[in-house]
Amino acid sequence: MTIAQTTAGSALAGRAAAKEAVDLAMPMIERGIASRRIGESGFLHIVIMDPALHPQDCRFEQAILYEHSVGDRDAWDADYAQYAREKARVCWRAQRNGHELRYIAPQLLRPTDTGVWGGIWHEGIAVGVSGADPWFDEAIGTSIASLLRAIAKKKALQTPERLQLGEHDGTRPHSLPLI
Repeated sequence: MTIAQTTAGSALAGRAAAKEAVDLAMPMIERGIASRRIGESGFLHIVIMDPALHPQDCRFEQAILYEHSVGDRDAWDADYAQYAREKARVCWRAQRNGHELRYIAPQLLRPTDTGVWGGIWHEGIAVGVSGADPWFDEAIGTSIASLLRAIAKKKALQTPERLQLGEHDGTRPHSLPLI
């Protein structure tokens, strides 16, 4: 079955917001990697899914909002990007955390789903992280999801109320302010 993208992505939690969320989390991530307190690999990959796109709307690849690697990818001892994508995929599809899926609700896992945890589902945002210990993968993912949600909240409060959130150009009837 082919799914064509039928819906636009998040109006307030887009790619720039996702990058900002990762940038805000980077001091914590870099310090944890440098000290090896979050894991021994010395590398990390992050995948953030668009919170407004769901499996019924589009293919997984179309819903990837932002990816970021930490460390020299040429020195990776595993494909952390693939692990992070698969963690994000299962959390995005099932709308649950990877640990919960693996240990509490394994009946929801499909044969093609990842058997490792470290992805999260938080307030409608799926994030896959790989390279740290899985509990720190989850902590980093949750931090980034919380930051993305905060950035979206800030944008929402700065956006005038109107019928549609798209760019207000003053010419389209749907972009008139609500009364």
